[in-house]
Amino acid sequence: MEKIVGDILLKTYMGDITELSVDAIANAANSDLWMGSGVAGAIKSKGGQQIEDEALSMGPIRPGEAVMTTAGNLPSKYVIHCAGMPPGGKATYWKVLSSVQRALNIASDHNLTSLAFPAIGAGVGGLSEEQSAKAIVEGITHYTRTQGSVKEITLVGLNKYVCDCFCKAINQCEE
Repeated sequence: MEKIVGDILLKTYMGDITELSVDAIANAANSDLWMGSGVAGAIKSKGGQQIEDEALSMGPIRPGEAVMTTAGNLPSKYVIHCAGMPPGGKATYWKVLSSVQRALNIASDHNLTSLAFPAIGAGVGGLSEEQSAKAIVEGITHYTRTQGSVKEITLVGLNKYVCDCFCKAINQCEE
């Protein structure tokens, strides 16, 4: 699915976020920025320990914030670590939305044009895939009201259900 929201091309992709060649991929992070399982574990496994080491040197941060590191061995240039939850805690809609807005602002500060987001806060974070998708798309919609550099965002699901949640959220967003 593809839809223009503001001046951003929003699209969905079913597959592995670590394989995308975009300026930056988002990591579904905890606020201490250590990379355990899920998306974070996949990024660390494929991109290398240096991503976690660099992230840890910037943390801890508050849930709802984000930081950017290099991407190690990944095809993307950067990883933006979106803290949707504290370690061992649960993600919330507003912390996910806030971390997405912070990620987009960081991307603009570095003149990045293409990003990819997983379902931040879903899975280990305890947020439903529907709520995660809605929070992410709402954060993107708020960003479209600015004059930022990001022009293409890929919303990534490992399975059809997560992609369907992103599609529903995109279709419900107001331009």
